Amino acid sequence: MVVWRLLVSRCHQGFVVYTRSRRQIEIRHRCFLVDAMRKAQIPRARASTGSTGMSVAKTTVDKLLKGYDIRLRPDFGGAPVIVGMSINIASIDSISEVNMDYTITMYFQQSWRDKRLAYGELNLNLTLDNRVADQLWLPDTYFLNDKKSFLHGVTVKNRMIRLHPDGTVLYGLRITTTAACMMDLRRYPLDEQNCTLEIESYGYTTDDIVFFWQGGDSAVTGVDKLELPQFSIVDIRLVSKEVRFTTGSYPRLSLSFRIKRNIGYFILQTYMPSILITILSWVSFWINYDASAARVALGVTTVLTMTTINTHLRETLPKIPYVKAIDVYLMGCFVFVFLALLEYAFVNYVFFGRGPAQQKKINERLNKVNNERTRYEEKRLREQVDAYGNILLTTLEMNNEVMPSDVGSSVSDSRNSVMSFDSSGVQFRKPMAPRDGFSHHSLDRSAMRSRANCRLRRRSSKLKLKIPNLSDVSTIDKWSRVIFPITFGFFNLIYWLYYVN
Repeated sequence: MVVWRLLVSRCHQGFVVYTRSRRQIEIRHRCFLVDAMRKAQIPRARASTGSTGMSVAKTTVDKLLKGYDIRLRPDFGGAPVIVGMSINIASIDSISEVNMDYTITMYFQQSWRDKRLAYGELNLNLTLDNRVADQLWLPDTYFLNDKKSFLHGVTVKNRMIRLHPDGTVLYGLRITTTAACMMDLRRYPLDEQNCTLEIESYGYTTDDIVFFWQGGDSAVTGVDKLELPQFSIVDIRLVSKEVRFTTGSYPRLSLSFRIKRNIGYFILQTYMPSILITILSWVSFWINYDASAARVALGVTTVLTMTTINTHLRETLPKIPYVKAIDVYLMGCFVFVFLALLEYAFVNYVFFGRGPAQQKKINERLNKVNNERTRYEEKRLREQVDAYGNILLTTLEMNNEVMPSDVGSSVSDSRNSVMSFDSSGVQFRKPMAPRDGFSHHSLDRSAMRSRANCRLRRRSSKLKLKIPNLSDVSTIDKWSRVIFPITFGFFNLIYWLYYVN
């Protein structure tokens, strides 16, 4: 007996002697047996304690649920049940402008006190299976602006029930809900939106239940870890209020998100392409005015490209009646592109359209003047022929209108005529009697010469009109090269100052 106690004490001290003697080997073997027995006694004690605690907990839960009526709220007929709420936001999955909603995944906790569930047998919190929730009274909480929600059920329903000794119940859910968010898109995409999550009691009025944010401003957590692709959360506001309906007054909690849209995506996808296409349309101002194919193709291509951008943007937005900020910008770019195409149409009209039109008008005017001049000259010639067929010329007419060819012809005919003067001092040539027929030929020749001169004047005027005024056409393009960029820059300045501020 003494040897065994000594062995146990030595084994307890961890004393083992490594020797070849048979006696020492036997003592060493017995030491290992003692250690194994001592280690085996600890789990047995714990098992006995655990089984005892489990039986006590089972008895406690059975006692609490026995006779429990889930149809009646806690303290029925007395003070209203005070329900505290807190939310831990896991993620905000999407914010849709087309459907005017957003999707949020959250851990939603509610806590209240139910004296019927108080216990004193155990000084421990009881975390029960989620199926126990179907046997307890729960607040009739719902989301007022909810469109579609579901409770996660993998691998089991994501519900939690935890009981405290004083009867406090903690009820937690993992929910994904799609809530409505009416947006004002007048400043889109330079806008800020305010989306809310409205929590309300469906059947119980304020006489039976009261909601409050548990923890005050820290009732909502997880916001700092959120990452949204197009938005940044600027502020969160928690509101508690009471709303009145015809059926009574109901408690309501409101979680308000103030979100600001990130402009980076739209600068790369919408603004920069629109600016570059507008600048591309100005290249036609440096192309020669007679290169119709190049300038028309460039203008039509830029117009169609801006139309495509506008159409794609409308497909991603709801059909709203008011004008958005991005609509103003794209419409402004479209107007500049369209005006660049019209500028070449104006140049083309000036070069090929106005010139021929003016030429036609001037031709008609010259024809009218020439006809009147011809009639006047014929009339004057008829008045200057006397009864003998002679042409009467004054000294002024001889100096101004008689051409050298006429003088030569008159000199050649001087041999066949005689110079004489009448009573008015007007010199005339009287043909000799036998050569009287030559006077008619000289009259015809002078009339033909006058008609030929008129035709030459008309032809020279036509030749001058056929040469276009190239300085006007080039001036239009030069002014367009300056006016279009300055106007577009002024438009951008006003746009960004107005909508950013």
